[in-house]
Order: sequence, then structure tokens, then C-alpha cells
Amino acid sequence: MFKRLIAPLAALMLSSCSLFGEDADPALWVVKDGDTTIYLFGTVHVLKPRMHWFDEGVREAFDASDEVVLEIAKPDPQAIAALTAQLGTRGGPPFAPEVDAAARDLGMPAGAIDKQEPWLAALTLTRLAVARAGYDSAAGVEARLSEAAEDAGKPVRALESARGQLMLLDGLSGATQSAMLDASVKALPTTGARIDRFVAAWARGDAETVGAELNREAQAAPELADALIARRNVRFADWIAARMGQPGTVFVAVGAGHLAGKGSVQALLGDKGLKVERVVY
Repeated sequence: MFKRLIAPLAALMLSSCSLFGEDADPALWVVKDGDTTIYLFGTVHVLKPRMHWFDEGVREAFDASDEVVLEIAKPDPQAIAALTAQLGTRGGPPFAPEVDAAARDLGMPAGAIDKQEPWLAALTLTRLAVARAGYDSAAGVEARLSEAAEDAGKPVRALESARGQLMLLDGLSGATQSAMLDASVKALPTTGARIDRFVAAWARGDAETVGAELNREAQAAPELADALIARRNVRFADWIAARMGQPGTVFVAVGAGHLAGKGSVQALLGDKGLKVERVVY
């Protein structure tokens, strides 16, 4: 039942050929009062190289901002690897044969996937399939924003920690983790096409399609969607509402799924009496 949710959620947490090298105009929103302006930008954590999204309205909003806020700060790859090994290593029995077969097809040594917790195995397989489809975190939005902020001398703040994000997955029930892994394996043949569609909707600023996809599949995976989307949306909205109490201009960038569909950050901010407007560019 998790099959169709895996690709968009992988894009949120990791993360079309017709878009390669072409212009993209992702959605951008703004909330402001007399002395505070906060831009809200939905990201995709993995992209294909040479997608031109960091220009026009997005670049103008970034340049106008005093600080940049991301889900997590620029990660240290070695620290992330150590943390992932700490939280995601297991000593249980082997997974079903089809899991190992899928891992070997994606270039992993025989039996290596069996050492991972089911949630990590699901992400590992999806990440490898996404990479095979030509996507790279080094080309993703966060990497580009972090680089630009460093070049411009803008401070970068984090809404979460890498440990906190991984513990969201590590804290899922065993049944949910097993279903997540099973769905990931079954979805591997179409993972590239699913990410293509998700990124294509993001690139044309179609937040409605992004939201509709996530909402439809969240109904089939409520624990996963609650952990990765709903509860985090509440935390993000609370942070933004509190930040409105301080003057300045802030560029907030979180996964595109958090700014789309039912229970989005914008909707939660509206419930708090804040007006969020789409930036036309």
C-alpha cells in the first residue's frame, strides 16, 4: 500500500529528461508584516544537473534575504554515514530473497542489504534507483542554496538535525518499516518515472499536483505520512510564526511536499492568522 508514496517521500527525505538543461519556475510564497518578510520555497533534494531554477523570482527573493533557513544545515558526509550506521544497522534474519536480488541489481554486494534496518534498506534501494535515473543530491536545491549562501556571506540556520530526521524513520513501527521496504522493492522499476513526474510538477510550479499526489498516498500510509509530513509541518509553521515576531527578511526552504496539499505549512500559518501569498514571477 506504500508503493506510490515512496518516490515523492524519498524526494523529500533524501529527496525528466525533457527538463534537462531547461528553465524551471518552482513555486514561491511570501508572508510579511510591517518589518518582517519570510519567503517560503519548496525544494527537491535530488535533481538532474543543469536544471535552471535558481533565477528570476527565486533568486531575487534569495538575494533580498538576510538569512537562509533549511531543514538541516550542510551535512558532513562522514558524520551522516556514521550516524546512519549507528541507527540503521541490525543483526536480524535476512530479508526476503527479492530484497537482496534488488540490492544486487543496484550494485550492492550479496547480503549487504540484510545488515540494514528495514527503513534504511528502503531508503538505500530508492536512493540507488534514483541515482541510476540520473538524479544527484549534489545538484539538489539545498546544495545550491548552501553554496550560494556561503558565497554571499549569508548565515544559514537549520530547522532540524540530521539525527532528528533519521530518528523519525527509526521510530516507525516494525510493521510500517516492513511495508515501506516491501513497497520500495516493488516500486523500483518505476522509481525513475515517478521522480520524473514529481520533479516535473515542481519545476512548473504545480503545487496542486504535488499536494494531490502526497495526499492521495498519505491515506494509504498514515503513520509514515504523519511522521515525515504532518508533524513536521506543524513544527515548521510554529517556527515561522514565531520568527514573524522579529524584523528582517528570511528565505525558508523546505521539501516541496511541506508546502502543498492538505495540512500544508501555508494552511497552518493561515490558521494562525498569517496571510501567505504566492509570488508571481
